[in-house]
Amino acid sequence: MAREVRRLAAGRWAGREWAAVRRSVHNAIEESGPERDTLVQSLKAAAAAIIAWALTGWWLKAPMAFLAPWTAVALVSGTVYRSLRTGTQQFAVIALGTVWASAAMTVTHDQIMAAMLLTLPFMTLLGNYRRFGSQGILGASTALFVITYGSSSTSAVGHRLLETLIGAVTGIAVNALVLPPVHLRSVRDRLRRLARESSDLLDAMAQGLRDENPLEKAETWHAEASRLILSLRSVADARHWATEGARWNPGGRLRRTGPPPPPFADDMRWDRVCTRILAVARTLNGIGDDDTSLPAPPPGFLVELSAVLEQASRVCAEEEGPPAPSPASERRQAAFDRAWVAHRTLAENFRQQEGTASAVGGELLLETRQLLLEMAPPP
Repeated sequence: MAREVRRLAAGRWAGREWAAVRRSVHNAIEESGPERDTLVQSLKAAAAAIIAWALTGWWLKAPMAFLAPWTAVALVSGTVYRSLRTGTQQFAVIALGTVWASAAMTVTHDQIMAAMLLTLPFMTLLGNYRRFGSQGILGASTALFVITYGSSSTSAVGHRLLETLIGAVTGIAVNALVLPPVHLRSVRDRLRRLARESSDLLDAMAQGLRDENPLEKAETWHAEASRLILSLRSVADARHWATEGARWNPGGRLRRTGPPPPPFADDMRWDRVCTRILAVARTLNGIGDDDTSLPAPPPGFLVELSAVLEQASRVCAEEEGPPAPSPASERRQAAFDRAWVAHRTLAENFRQQEGTASAVGGELLLETRQLLLEMAPPP
């Protein structure tokens, strides 16, 4: 029985993975996006490795020709700037590992164990030097290759450095000259996804507050609101990639994939909006907790609150529209106006509250007001 359950679980997992692969392949073929970018970069890395091997292994007949394609693959990075920076770090640390290991082999008269004792402790320690970044480990790896290969002549050292240099130049050239990566879409796409997630959460909260047990899902809302902060971090990451992608990129003007990223002020505005959504969800979760002594506002107040959140959800849903006058921006403005009307109704309901319940109602009234202020259409 247990074996059958595991087999079914494995089958479902395989089905989900296969569906994800098919979806990624479809997206890579049919539309521009992260999947197609990944496909292009992967093919470029493979092409760079083949070219580097052709130059060193086939044409130059180099003794350690694998260093060239190995270096070339690593240097087809997400941005041209990163390729150049990584290439410099990688060549420096590989050259140092090669020279040090060759010197150790000469001093120890090609005794492999003695050369390792002289080389590896120093190179592994040096690999943690922050200027080498993530490439530091390559120094010890290269030194290990040199020692086990067993040749420390000046000619052999020169060949290894030449192979590494050819691989670095090939990888950087392919990344910079063949469809150089730019990241103009990422920020806009992430902001649209954040608006969609915010809209879905606000709509779920609005619908839930009209149920017979309005605070039953308050803990779930709070957890989903907390996850919006992770989406905000993804926007910051996309902003970093967009900025870095424009540095030293020869194809920046030739290969534009869309309009420039939205201004940084949009990131800050959505940061404040998500913070207010989290505050509303946290308050609802607090009064919905069985262990709390906070009294919940009357049902009528929660119904009026749901109307405010519903219109706020519609404002977020229309955020994908262009900022210039358009049907989407007009719908957004109309939803924003209706949200303020609903908030005034909520304020009238609050004035009728008495006792300790008014404290919680006042907090929700204030947080929703701040939410609407942050959601105001950009000038």
